[in-house]
Amino acid sequence: MKLFRGLRPLRSATALRDALAGVVMAAMDIPQVLGYSKIAGMPVVTGLYSLFLPLVAFAAFGSSRYMVVAADSATAAIFAGGVAGAATPASAQYIALAGIVAVLTAAILLLARVLRLAFIADFLSRTVLVGFLTGVGLQVGISVLSEMLGVAVDSRRPVIELWEVLRGLPHAHLPTVALAASVLTFVLLLRRFAPKVPGALVAVVAAIAASAEWDFAGHGIATIGPVVGGLPHLALAGLLSLRTMSWQEVELLLTVSASCAVMILTQSAATSRIYAAKHYETVDENLELYGLSAANAAAALSGGFVVNGSPTQTAMMEGAGGRSQLAQVTTAVVVGAVLLFLTGPLQLLPTCVLGAMVFMVALRLIDFAELRNIRAESPQEYALAVMTAAVVILVGVEEGIVLAMVVSLARVVRHGYHPHSGVLQANPDGSWKLVPIAPHVVTEPGLVLYRFGAELYYANAGRFLEEVSHVVQPMPSSVKWVVVDAEAMTHMDYTAARILKRLKANLDQAGVKLAFARVPWDLRSDFDRHQVTDVIGPSRIFNRLHDAIAAFEASEKSPEA
Repeated sequence: MKLFRGLRPLRSATALRDALAGVVMAAMDIPQVLGYSKIAGMPVVTGLYSLFLPLVAFAAFGSSRYMVVAADSATAAIFAGGVAGAATPASAQYIALAGIVAVLTAAILLLARVLRLAFIADFLSRTVLVGFLTGVGLQVGISVLSEMLGVAVDSRRPVIELWEVLRGLPHAHLPTVALAASVLTFVLLLRRFAPKVPGALVAVVAAIAASAEWDFAGHGIATIGPVVGGLPHLALAGLLSLRTMSWQEVELLLTVSASCAVMILTQSAATSRIYAAKHYETVDENLELYGLSAANAAAALSGGFVVNGSPTQTAMMEGAGGRSQLAQVTTAVVVGAVLLFLTGPLQLLPTCVLGAMVFMVALRLIDFAELRNIRAESPQEYALAVMTAAVVILVGVEEGIVLAMVVSLARVVRHGYHPHSGVLQANPDGSWKLVPIAPHVVTEPGLVLYRFGAELYYANAGRFLEEVSHVVQPMPSSVKWVVVDAEAMTHMDYTAARILKRLKANLDQAGVKLAFARVPWDLRSDFDRHQVTDVIGPSRIFNRLHDAIAAFEASEKSPEA
């Protein structure tokens, strides 16, 4: 395996540009990952850890030149929702659980690489993914309202927490509210009128300076408190606690890790594809799994939490001018310097300002434009997106990702079970149109060209039998030939073959001939293997629809044919 594929070829002409992009990326992303650590329930410094060794590990083992692998809001929320109640957030036990989940996620991703399972990412539809991230955004946004308003809450369940916030509004701490609102307004205005300025970083630095100058903590504005300085200690001590865990606890962590792995597969594959296509490069998604696995192992080793291929951070890196993983490595170097020398001032950062940063992350997770598009183009899919978001909010993030996978796969199965089918009829210009199946609907007197738009297998073979039987009704039938347009039928299994033989026998009894046209080579192989070719008769399998029509018309002129 070649290391540092994403840096090669390393040219002096572009190295300075990438290094400067890495510095800009660090300035933009440091405040953001502090927010991600808040979402995950981890100590603030662990957000910085996710921008250190994981970036270097992915640069070493991944293949994408552009993708940034670091802390991400979706996986942070999945982790926090999955282990909620198992330990106190930010405690030593909680940090150990984060390390275990990260290393289990790394193992699952490595197994996925060995088994070449990157294609699983294709089975989480965009519709339900938008719904899932909307639910995560709403949940995350609700979770920080209490900090932005200075209101005490007890529950961690979004709906109850929102009710407690609303009930506590009369007791909101006005200086905290004013500071949070000022930060939100400032950052949003900069994003609107000066998008290249790292508004979040400016806001954080200004808030820390103001906190030091005017003693925010002494005026009732909560601050995040002491932050551990220095580079992370490399250890996997948390894994030792696995030996003392019950099977139920291990099962919980495996489930959370699998949910994180699915999200990582999906978002990382989409991100790497988008930027590879944009820059006319190729990407091996299975090879990317090495890098993603290594990055999560590095997160576990350095006391962090699960990391992901982040679309937003990748966009930030590309916007800063980064064109190789050298930019990401430079970001890691800058973060290392921050860990060594600049963690002290972080303890003065007001909690409400960090909450405001998280709130903006939550807003970005809710893709209002895409939701409007889905609603306009496909109301049924919009209902699925809303249902997925509701499950995330009302039940949990982990259950939401499971539902997203189940619903996406169910839609795939449904399309195969209920394919587009009908009777082909000729238009005046010679093209074909597909009309719904009904008695007396024919292609021409005595002939039905029936199209079935999917492979034939055990689940939909019964529907195939019913529809073909329906086109020859009522009995005695005026239909003499049924020709199946098999262009879309790329496969047939054992059960379907038996049903097809039964259909042939039923049509023979009714005096109707069964034929096939446009049979793909792989379906023809299935026909031969299951002896369907002999039952239908080789002379009733045609290369083209027009050949089948000509054979029918010849049989009408010569009934013995």
